[in-house]
Amino acid sequence: MGKIHIIDVTNRDGVQTSRICLSKLQKTMINILLDELGVFQSEFGFPTTNHEINYLNANLELAELGLIKNMRLSGWIRAIKPDVELAFKNIPDLKYLNLSISTSDQMIRHKFQGRIDYADIIKTMQEAVDSARKLGVSEVGVNAEDASRSKLEYLVEFAQAAKESGAARLRYCDTLGFDTPFSIYERISAIVSKVKIPIEIHCHNDLGLVVGNSIAGARAAIDAGLDAYINTCINGVGERAGNADLVSVILAIMFGSGMQKYELAGKIDLKRAWKMSKYVSYAFDIPIPINHPGVGANAFAHESGIHADGALKDRKNYELYDFEELGRGEPEIIETGRNITVGEYSGIKGFRNVYDRLAIKFKDDEEARKVLELVRYANVHNQKPLVEEELKFVADHPDIAKKIFTMQPV
Repeated sequence: MGKIHIIDVTNRDGVQTSRICLSKLQKTMINILLDELGVFQSEFGFPTTNHEINYLNANLELAELGLIKNMRLSGWIRAIKPDVELAFKNIPDLKYLNLSISTSDQMIRHKFQGRIDYADIIKTMQEAVDSARKLGVSEVGVNAEDASRSKLEYLVEFAQAAKESGAARLRYCDTLGFDTPFSIYERISAIVSKVKIPIEIHCHNDLGLVVGNSIAGARAAIDAGLDAYINTCINGVGERAGNADLVSVILAIMFGSGMQKYELAGKIDLKRAWKMSKYVSYAFDIPIPINHPGVGANAFAHESGIHADGALKDRKNYELYDFEELGRGEPEIIETGRNITVGEYSGIKGFRNVYDRLAIKFKDDEEARKVLELVRYANVHNQKPLVEEELKFVADHPDIAKKIFTMQPV
């Protein structure tokens, strides 16, 4: 029986969402939080994009140092040989890659505008996979963009060609949120019955079915005896109506009816979920919906007489899982009196006061001033006050923080 692996794409697909963005420090903190949660892989950015280069190399350095302990860091590029070569020129230590190319008639005719055909797409993809493997990548995933609107027989041919080229898995992209749980199960079952290749599920929420589709697609792969990989974004951020929410997907696998035999790979520490979701809400400046599964303000709130009475007698009467399992329940302290913060114009006295409250000590004034200067840069970088975890990161890893803050326009 295969297992379900979580590949979070907040730092790649999530940041493509219109009207929102993340700083490189915030992306770094998200990678650290995902690793603490137990996620299998983070698609941490774009190796061919100049402003990502220092951030990507710095995060691979963090993994080498053991701050990102177990999670893989993977890049996303187009499935063309020049992108592969540029990715490895920019990020020499990159070991995991997903290569993406469109496979539907709609995209071939109206995106590529007839410049390439079915055969060209497969040839281009195979050349890219071959190039990546020769350059030392450990594992390549191949993405079929708009797979849900692609001809099934062509997807089978595409998947077979990817497998023969050495791709580890096929990413089935429901790019427009077109599938239903019924259609995606049938289509993935048809693909894996002919091509025994692990399947990665990438779904969007245009019809409000994103979590159901992700789970159904994963079940189809596992029912065929293969591993499944579900793409998620924290708090469901993503283009248009969003991607599959990370916490919702985990909860569905852990507590959903009929899901007992479908096992999550690795060790998910769900107690990290609350802190992670709150941080991403702050970083993106997007409130967590009040009715969000698990982490919303009303996820464990009861008001009606029947529900309140039942929950007080035994919370399992009206709660499917316990709030402590998501790391909730600790009192939150809000400063209502004097509060010294650190910003881009902070001085050494206020800075030392803030770090004293975090129980972080500096060996001398020179070290403190060095970190203060980096914290000032970090505030400009984030354009908002740093949270405790960010302040600690800068103090603990000043040299890597400096790399993350540094971008050089071409």
